[in-house]
Amino acid sequence: MKTNTITIAGGSGFLGQVLENYFKEQGHTIYILTRNPKRDNDMYWNAKDLDNWTTILNKTDILINLTGKSVDCRYTEANKKLIHDSRINSTLILGKAVNNCNNPPKIWLNMSTSTIYEDSYNKEMTETNGDIGDDFSMNIAKSWEIAFNNIETTKTKKVILRTSIVLGKNGGALVPLKRLTQFGLGGKQWHGKQKVSWIHELDFAKAIDFIVTQNLEGTFNIVSPKPTTNIHLMKALRKALNVPFGIPQTKWLLKLGARVIGTESELVLKSRNVLPENLINNGFKFTYTNIDNALSSLVKS
Repeated sequence: MKTNTITIAGGSGFLGQVLENYFKEQGHTIYILTRNPKRDNDMYWNAKDLDNWTTILNKTDILINLTGKSVDCRYTEANKKLIHDSRINSTLILGKAVNNCNNPPKIWLNMSTSTIYEDSYNKEMTETNGDIGDDFSMNIAKSWEIAFNNIETTKTKKVILRTSIVLGKNGGALVPLKRLTQFGLGGKQWHGKQKVSWIHELDFAKAIDFIVTQNLEGTFNIVSPKPTTNIHLMKALRKALNVPFGIPQTKWLLKLGARVIGTESELVLKSRNVLPENLINNGFKFTYTNIDNALSSLVKS
């Protein structure tokens, strides 16, 4: 197996650590671009200026950009600006750095989000048939992708990762959902019929590995082929945690609770019905397509 040098921008968070652990196990060399370097393979960057970190790109085979302020916050004007600027500035400066390289990365994968698609219960949103929406979150995703697509990289293939909720042991959405469920608040949220597009952390890493190994480019929905519903998600989580009941959460209570804990209720109220058409058409095999099995593996392992 060929070993690669992989640089993950904004890789000190949950998803970055999932990828680092996965690729390290395969023997690849990993560098992390971070504002808070703590280890030998960490390199300082502020996500907006060219600096010493650019030297690593000349020996990087695979560049993955995960940078962006978390959307798990209140959408104040200040936070909206940070959410936007952190994504656009990091993408633009990486583009400059890549094009300054004598030996640039072979492939550059840039994060986006499956939230780019409109709220949907029945229509399945694929890369070819999905309806792109128009609100703050969707427009952030559009701006992010436009910034990335406008960068010409003649020697570097480019991939957009429209990622859904990633379920993992040590981070992401599963941590607060587990806490709610253990406190007896793990009932359906709102009417519970809203679709939830999700992916297991192992499949998230495997999908990126597959895209690179197969030398693919373009836009990919990084989601499980079987979206669940909120009501089934919470039922499966209660079962995995051996919690016999869960108090349902009304819409007004969710909005109040989101305000109290400093986030937005759209994270649970929006219906995301997204399918990974391009991954499936290229032959990718998921390890976890069943939400019950996925949650069981994460909670009990």
